[in-house]
Amino acid sequence: MESSSLMLREIPNDERPRERMLQLGAGALSHAELLAILLRTGTVSESAIHLASRILSESRGLRNLVDMSRDQLKQIKGIGDAKALQILAGIELGRRLAKSSYEERITIRSPKDIANLMSEELRYLQKEHFVCLFLNTKNHVIAQETLSMGSLNASIVHPREVFRAAIKRSSASIICVHNHPSGDPTPSPEDISLTSRLVEAGTIIGIEVLDHVIIGDQRFISLKEQGFM
Repeated sequence: MESSSLMLREIPNDERPRERMLQLGAGALSHAELLAILLRTGTVSESAIHLASRILSESRGLRNLVDMSRDQLKQIKGIGDAKALQILAGIELGRRLAKSSYEERITIRSPKDIANLMSEELRYLQKEHFVCLFLNTKNHVIAQETLSMGSLNASIVHPREVFRAAIKRSSASIICVHNHPSGDPTPSPEDISLTSRLVEAGTIIGIEVLDHVIIGDQRFISLKEQGFM
């Protein structure tokens, strides 16, 4: 039986992802075309562009693809270890590029600085990730660490873990950041309660909690600005 999908060699040159990128630039390509370039090859029965389109369809879009593990990717027909690693490497490069302009002695002056640093890393995740930024006396970020990965609607964090990590890095102060997978950064009662506990513990230990920022989809909320700390 004749395959229903065109192989790449059967596609006109001006419709192939690499040729289109050479002619028009990366910005003109679709998600599937960019993914096809990362994959490089398709399978015996389908082209790279067809495989890429199917991956995006089965993962239910680019946002979900970002959060998939190697084992989850390999469950998609046509994806083995090599292609799974190529996809994961591309995603990780994108994450690092999004942060690269802030990695050189980042100084936090406002909640906007925090959102600029963390939004691209957190906004597409399907579970809540609680991240601490550790700062020196000049408000330079000296380290960051993900201390908790919760369910879709809750993140469990204990002040003991937060300040153990802060003390380990000789931090003068910390900033807490977490995402809301719903896209709505409005703080929950649990968020407010946790923030109060962290501020209280920080006062006792001598490490100030400067802010707690919640990242949504293209929005963020600072609990300090909102008067919750």
